[in-house]
Amino acid sequence: MPASQRIHARELAPSILAADLLRLEAQLSEVLAAGARVIHVDVMDGHFVPPITFGPNVVSAIAERVHAAGAIVDVHLMIERPERLVGDFASAGADSITVHFEATPHVHYALQRVREAGCTAGAALCPATPAAVLADAAADGVLDLALCMSVNPGWGNQRLIGHSYAKLGELRRMLPSGVAVEVDGGVDAATAPRVAQAGANLLVAGTAVFAAADPAAAFQALAQAAWPVS
Repeated sequence: MPASQRIHARELAPSILAADLLRLEAQLSEVLAAGARVIHVDVMDGHFVPPITFGPNVVSAIAERVHAAGAIVDVHLMIERPERLVGDFASAGADSITVHFEATPHVHYALQRVREAGCTAGAALCPATPAAVLADAAADGVLDLALCMSVNPGWGNQRLIGHSYAKLGELRRMLPSGVAVEVDGGVDAATAPRVAQAGANLLVAGTAVFAAADPAAAFQALAQAAWPVS
């Protein structure tokens, strides 16, 4: 399934930010075998957010394994002026690239760059940024995905900020049906059903999956919590 279709499915996206990097290949294989079809890569530059994490080399290292499983690489750029590095991440194997609204004065241009690079284009919002700022990008047809940060970006294992449920609902009501809604931060067995009900179809989970003794079982349990199968 191409990224343009996959981002609109109900998917739990394990974030490798929380993975054991010494066992990344094994843990990645475990969650892919368990059914993960979106692998989330949090890229941080030490400027837009204090930590420094992954670069295009990590995307390149995992892309073949992810694609062989029929999954996509979902890159979340928490970096300043992301439009400058879109091409590098696309060339490395990213399928979907999300830039932060707050990280560039040229969001429309950045989203166009993502599209031109052959990836689906997402825009992320920090907790204090209102949903309404994405209205023009959506109306202009350059937005494929809206990512609602439900924690402050930069660190894993945070508690979900309560107003995120209402913000997700606002995004889903405001945006065209062709724009997917993703949520990132504090997603666990307790919050997953609520963010799904609020309107998110893509749920990013890091600690709740990779910090578990059995990441594959944790992935499946969390997906079941979000979208119960009778």
